[in-house]
This record gives sequence, C-alpha cells and structure tokens, in this order.
Amino acid sequence: MPEESFVGYQAGESHGKTLLIMERQSPRWSEFAPLLKPSFGAGTRTERKVAKAADISDLREMGRRRTPKPVFDYVDGAAGDEISIQRSRDAFNRIEFMPRVLRDVSNVSTSTTILGRESSMPFVFAPTGYTRMMHAEGEIAVARVAAKAGIPYSLSTMGTTTPEDIAKVSSDARRWFQLYTWRDRDRSAALLKRAQASGFDVMLLTVDVPVGGARLRDVRSGLTIPPKLTWQTFLHGAARPFWLADFLTTPPPAFATLKADESITMSQIASNLFDPSVSFADLDWFRSMWKGPLVVKGVQTVADAVLLAEAGVDGIIVSNHGGRQLDRAATPIELLPQIVAEVGKHMEVLLDTGVRSGADIAAAMAMGAKAVLVGRAYLYGLMAGGEAGVQRAYDILSTELIRTMQLLGVTSIPELTPDLVRFR
Repeated sequence: MPEESFVGYQAGESHGKTLLIMERQSPRWSEFAPLLKPSFGAGTRTERKVAKAADISDLREMGRRRTPKPVFDYVDGAAGDEISIQRSRDAFNRIEFMPRVLRDVSNVSTSTTILGRESSMPFVFAPTGYTRMMHAEGEIAVARVAAKAGIPYSLSTMGTTTPEDIAKVSSDARRWFQLYTWRDRDRSAALLKRAQASGFDVMLLTVDVPVGGARLRDVRSGLTIPPKLTWQTFLHGAARPFWLADFLTTPPPAFATLKADESITMSQIASNLFDPSVSFADLDWFRSMWKGPLVVKGVQTVADAVLLAEAGVDGIIVSNHGGRQLDRAATPIELLPQIVAEVGKHMEVLLDTGVRSGADIAAAMAMGAKAVLVGRAYLYGLMAGGEAGVQRAYDILSTELIRTMQLLGVTSIPELTPDLVRFR
C-alpha cells in the first residue's frame, strides 16, 4: 500500500486485502461545544424572523400567520372566482428560459431608466390601498425601503398616509402618485396639486375601476374599510395578538385623502366615489393637472394601447388590477409582447399582475416590459414584519433577479431580450 496519511483512519487487513478502518474515540466536549452554541444572527427579533423566508411564498405564509384572516384575504384575494389572478400565475409558470452559456457573468448591473430617471432595479413598489390595515407602519415602511433601494414607490389615492408624510421619509427618493378619478373633479385636482407639491413626479391614472370588482372573499369575511370594532373583529384579532396590539395602540387606519363618516365596503367606495364616466376625452384634463409623466394603468387590449399612444400619454401599465376587478380579464404577461410590438416605440410599457419572483421580473423584461410593478409580494412582507418584512421582500426579489440574469448569461437589463424566453 502506498504510504499516505489519512487522518482518522488506520490500516487493517481482510481476506488478504489492506483496508482503511475509521478510528473511534470517546466524545470530546471541547470539540463539540462550539457546534452547539446558539446562533441568533444579527438584527432585531423581527429581522431575524423574516430573514428565514427563502422566497415570497415563505413571506406570504408568515403574513398569513400574523394577520387576521379577513385582512390576509383582502391582500391575497381577487375578484369573483379568482380566475384572473390564477391565470396570471399559471402564465408565468409556463414561461421557459433559454439561457446562453459560456458568458462572463461575474459582474451584473440591474440599473435601468424608467420614465426618464434611473432606477437601481427594473421594478417598482406598486400602489396599494389601505396599507396600514396590514401593519401599523403601512406606507411609511414601504416608502423607506424603496428610498434605500433606489427604486420608485407609488402612493395610492386610497392610501392611509398623506403625500406630505411620504415625502418626509423619502425626500431623496422617487415618488409616484396613483390617482382614482373621483366624481368630484375639484377634489381630484386638489389631490394632484398636493402630490406634486410634495415632490411626486409621475402620475399613474388607474382606469380599470369604473365600478368596484366583486371581492367575494371580503364579502364572506364581512370586511369593511376601516374595520369595524365588533366582537368578530376581536375574535379574529385575538388569534393574532401582535396585529391586534398594533391595531389598538396606534392611530386607527383611515384613508388619508378621504374622510368617511362610517365603515363602508370597498365596493361601496368604488360605487359612491369613483367616476364611471371617465373617457379618452378626459385625458387632456388630466394632462393639464400634472406637469410630469402621465402613465395610464389598467390597459388590457392592444386597441386601447394604440389609442393611448395616439393620445400622447408617456406610458401605460398592462394590468388587470391584480385580478381584483374583472374576473376572466386578459392575462397581462400573455398580452405584453403584442402591446410592446404595437406601441413600444412610442411610449414606455410597464407590466403589473402576478409577479411573485425575480425570475418573473426577468421574464417580463425579456418580453419587452420597461419595468414591472410588484404589490402583493411586498405586502406579504409588510404583514410578516413591517419594514423589515418589506426589506426582506425587496432583498429576495433583487437577489433572485440577479441570479436569474447570471444563469441566463446576461449582465445588464438591455440584454434581457425575447430570444431568452418562450411560452411552453
């Protein structure tokens, strides 16, 4: 046998053959003690908790366990039988990547330009309504994370924080404002004026809510906005003590731009306040009210995209409102390539609905999107752990995007091209 050193082994023989036999010894505490020391990791208890989330689905489960069922269902649910949102998820799952190999991907840049300004990532934190119901920190937490990350954040008309307060916590960040058109146009104009005075530079005009969608989960749970303090509220909250403690010890969540006298359902808000008469003829009025880029959110046909390009808007968002309005509406990621081919040279085309991972973002960019909006993904993080949870959602999405780009063999956002993806 060649003379070699095998630590922990000794030579032996069996049937005339030389064998290496593992040496045995008594357990030595000094050797095992370092392995048994608990490792708590850095950060607060909440940061350590959300750090265990490997993907957005893990954050979703953490958020489900922390919030009362009606609140979780408000975020997680969609309209009708929830066919639209399921189709969006299924469509992303049908996308197949065709990676390039033997490319140097040691350095990857995710920076891009969205509506005239640079963003560190090709995704935006989408506008969401009544955000402080999910966690007391609400929109403030989301805006802070977006500001640190260098990505845009869009505040909703139905938000629970004022444009002025968002500006205070994200003074150097890019802020967008999402507008639902109210029947009272003077009120809409005043709100736009406040947002612009607070440094918001892009208006997202949402056009797919002439009336409220049928949010059946909310109907079944009896959810109202704001939540009524009933025995049912306390029963749901008692099972989620951390959420209930926040709810009882912080100012009650309320629409920052709307003062309602009593709790009403979301469908009642849409029916009583939103203007179903808005049409293409009103675009000039919106343009006159806003100095920056005007982006129309909720486009679901190629024909409407063409009309909006002809009307001179700066961008559109291909979206079915996260499946929360018209059930069985067109699936945005499937519609995206057709719209980009038709109007992509004339205005920026963004995508919303169904985005749950960095791979989804990469796929949407390869199919022609200028940027992607994510909503539920960060709301799951918010429910799971406030600002720390939103930060974890951002970290997951950004890490997944970079890894996907490297595995695709690309090093910059412009290299995400249609030849890298196809539907199965």
